[in-house]
Amino acid sequence: MKKVVVLGTGLTPFGELWDLSLRDLARDVSLAAIADSNLEIKDIDAVFVANMLGSKTAGQSHLGSLVCSELGLDADSTRIEAACASGGLAVLRARESIQSGRFKKVLVVGVEKMSDLSGSEISSALMEAADEEWEVPYGATFAGLYALIARCYMEKYNIEEKHLALVSVKNHYHASLNSSAHFQQEISVEDVLKSAPVASPLKLLDCSPISDGAAAVVLAKDSSYKSKEDAVYILGSGASSDTLALSERNSFTSLPAVQKAALKAYKEAGLSPKDINLAEVHDCFSIAEVLAMEDLGFYEKGKAHLALEEKETYLDGKLPINTSGGLKGCGHPVGATGVKQIVEIVTQLRGLADKRQVKKADIGLTHNVGGTGATSVIHILGRK
Repeated sequence: MKKVVVLGTGLTPFGELWDLSLRDLARDVSLAAIADSNLEIKDIDAVFVANMLGSKTAGQSHLGSLVCSELGLDADSTRIEAACASGGLAVLRARESIQSGRFKKVLVVGVEKMSDLSGSEISSALMEAADEEWEVPYGATFAGLYALIARCYMEKYNIEEKHLALVSVKNHYHASLNSSAHFQQEISVEDVLKSAPVASPLKLLDCSPISDGAAAVVLAKDSSYKSKEDAVYILGSGASSDTLALSERNSFTSLPAVQKAALKAYKEAGLSPKDINLAEVHDCFSIAEVLAMEDLGFYEKGKAHLALEEKETYLDGKLPINTSGGLKGCGHPVGATGVKQIVEIVTQLRGLADKRQVKKADIGLTHNVGGTGATSVIHILGRK
């Protein structure tokens, strides 16, 4: 397989960005990533745009053309939609397009503008990623579906709500060190447990927020990179899918699509879970990070909460997870999340993460999930 290098990255702040439109976010982050790559706009062969809700929030679905128009670029352009896994899948498809020899330098943009709609409107729009026959008509929400997962997990492995709260506490701490994060303040376990109930056992501070934001990367074949010393490569990738409806799964305590996608990525990279130095995982709800810690092979089933208690996944721990703050602390503009995860890992591997820099950062993993695990995309990045 041809090696693909990350030439440049771009990231906007995440949060309620009232003064910026979807168009503004996509343009600004694209220019930032291209500038970081030391390329010119005309050097870009293709554009992949990850977005889920543009037609609902901005009245715009033709986002590949929009980005090219804003850049004054004549290039092949494609919009990628895979619910909250849109960003990870866009990076995967862009990488494949370079490996195939079709393109040499590709811009991947993940963008979402969510705050312009009400909470109920966004919740309804997001449920288009759920099963329209067995979930949506009965009033299910993703908070409710993940609450079912959490309840089953808690019963099976005898853990408590305070263990789930540890995920949010840790990710808010990391976000407090990230100037691009939606929430830059620390919280306590007590804060989480006392926050408003959303869907038992999940509370407000167990849930990722509605965010605006954009992230971008420029990918290229290995020979495009001039400085090999700090080059970051995508070493392995994997994607998999599962049933759309949660009710059709054999188990609620793991996500098979994550396990399958991870195995593909580990195999291609020639690595195993023990080789990973840090990870960005899809903590849309606190229980999702617990499942990810186990489904990715980092911890045995039912044991992740012990690692949380020992702070093993903190910045200075055995396996730092979500140094950006994750979806919970950094924010979750759904189309941008998977690309933001790549940006965070690249920033860490380059040694440019400032206050949240991991001391030993050579191999990083990203874990992006759509729906309740109907889609999963894993990437492994490294400096070799």
